[in-house]
Amino acid sequence: MPDLTTDETAIAAATAGDEHAFGRLTERYRHELHVHCYRMLGNFEDAEDVVQETLVRAWRARDRFAGTGFRAWLYKIATNAGLDVIRRRRRLVEKADSFAEVPWLQPYPDRLLDQAAPADGEPDAVVVARETIELAFLAAIQLLPAQQRAILILRDVADWSAKQTAELLDTTVAGVNSALQRARTTLRTRLPTRDEHTAGEPTEVERALLDRYIDAHQRGDAVGLTELVRDDIRITMPPRPWVYDGIPSIAPLLQAAFGGTLGDWLLVPTSANRQLAAANYLRAPDDEVYRAFKLDVFRFEAGQIAEITTFDNTLFDAFGLPQTMEKA
Repeated sequence: MPDLTTDETAIAAATAGDEHAFGRLTERYRHELHVHCYRMLGNFEDAEDVVQETLVRAWRARDRFAGTGFRAWLYKIATNAGLDVIRRRRRLVEKADSFAEVPWLQPYPDRLLDQAAPADGEPDAVVVARETIELAFLAAIQLLPAQQRAILILRDVADWSAKQTAELLDTTVAGVNSALQRARTTLRTRLPTRDEHTAGEPTEVERALLDRYIDAHQRGDAVGLTELVRDDIRITMPPRPWVYDGIPSIAPLLQAAFGGTLGDWLLVPTSANRQLAAANYLRAPDDEVYRAFKLDVFRFEAGQIAEITTFDNTLFDAFGLPQTMEKA
């Protein structure tokens, strides 16, 4: 990945100890570093922590910057900080047949993906590429050992050369190529039908389907909702280890949601990981406002909802969503 042209004066001031200059310079790269770390970790909050750790490490090591590319230097620090997290928390799964097996998985707001352009302001296809940010891809790469995961992301996602990757990870070109081949083999095994999970921009049909889903959900229409989903619909709820496959299996969920004891629903369309999503608000029977409850991320197949991944309300602020709402 070629380094961006940056102001040499700003770099000199930042690495000489000017804290304000350092902050202004590193802020240019914060968003893209966050996406990079998120891809490695599959967790939005952990990515934030790693970016912060990256900036702390960079500040402490500023006098050792060799002047060979400030952006690449930050990526090296961020990648190694991410590897530390993976190894320390032992976040590696043996299989990823469903998102339930990746309990740390979190969604990424599309509105922040759109802010993650590099410092020259040009659109960055690497940062926003759908096929490298969708939940299926993120879950699959959690199968990879830490070093393989970093190499796959740097080579196949960030488009670094084998030489650049080897320098960043303090290894050899031969080692990079070998690890990349093993990582690609694992992904081909886990995502043999990857194209089915990467359908491009949401279609008007899919957007209309989401609107119908929201309408049925808000009206408590379980029958109408089941007409929108495939017979083999799958619902998972990371970090909970639950998997619901098929319409009969989700009947208890619908009964709990629409039975009247929880309250009334209000859903707001949004998007995460380049997939359509809906923020769910719930107004309890004794409450006057709707409160943030959960976030559903959808995958569609052949004009129906094929999969719903449900997350809690932890990241509503990151999605630019309020914690409470009133129904118009």
